[in-house]
Amino acid sequence: MSFINTNWWVIPFFITCFSGALCPAMGTVLITHKRLLQVNLISHCVLPGLALAVALGLDASIGGVISGLIGALLAEKLTNKRSETYAAVMNTILAGSLGLGLILIPLLGIRIDLEAVLFGDLLTANWGDLLRTLISFLIFVCLMIFGYNKLIYVGLDPEGADANGINVSSLNLALGFTTALVIVSSMAAVGVILVIALLSTPALLGLVQAQSLRVAMVRSSIFGVVISVLGFSLSILFNLAPGPLISVLCVASLVLVPAGRSSV
Repeated sequence: MSFINTNWWVIPFFITCFSGALCPAMGTVLITHKRLLQVNLISHCVLPGLALAVALGLDASIGGVISGLIGALLAEKLTNKRSETYAAVMNTILAGSLGLGLILIPLLGIRIDLEAVLFGDLLTANWGDLLRTLISFLIFVCLMIFGYNKLIYVGLDPEGADANGINVSSLNLALGFTTALVIVSSMAAVGVILVIALLSTPALLGLVQAQSLRVAMVRSSIFGVVISVLGFSLSILFNLAPGPLISVLCVASLVLVPAGRSSV
């Protein structure tokens, strides 16, 4: 304990590594399932739940996961992925949810560091933040162990998977729950808004000429850890905010992606 108290960077560093590995792996699955827009939706929907949880004296992450999942389910209920209005409905719900969260904070008389929630505050991360990240990591690993083949099938042919007895709705619900958990657990690292960059860019790098989803996830996680650790190190060196710096490095990394060569 004395080592950790003296070396304040240890917990933030571990969160950086686990988030850097977890988010890109999750993003790889979502890209192959064409559900990445759902991440943007969930990331904006967590704020009302965070506010309600704080007002009720509960763990903020619990409320964030629940409200994020409710937002995703509401979008799925109001439309479907083939509808021309799908993106419009998703964007309307995400904007409305963010607005609701901003209204609830003063109405409930609570104090939330919005900058930390939206953009991360890695250098003040604590044991609770690390524990949430580890729990999310373990749940994602369990999803991959017990649902990998089904995820592959649903990603390639959802109608065929449903016809062959796979409960596609339940699998999508599990995927949505895990996504919400990953987003909320990444609040300390990059915030619920900037997390989209860490979910997307390393996944694009990992998908280039990947022969399987498993290979793509491993490669994406490696890229994610490298980008995250580099951003964390530069933020300390130049006294900058780690979350925004990591997202900027993600954008810069896009030049490494050969267009149209991802094969998964």
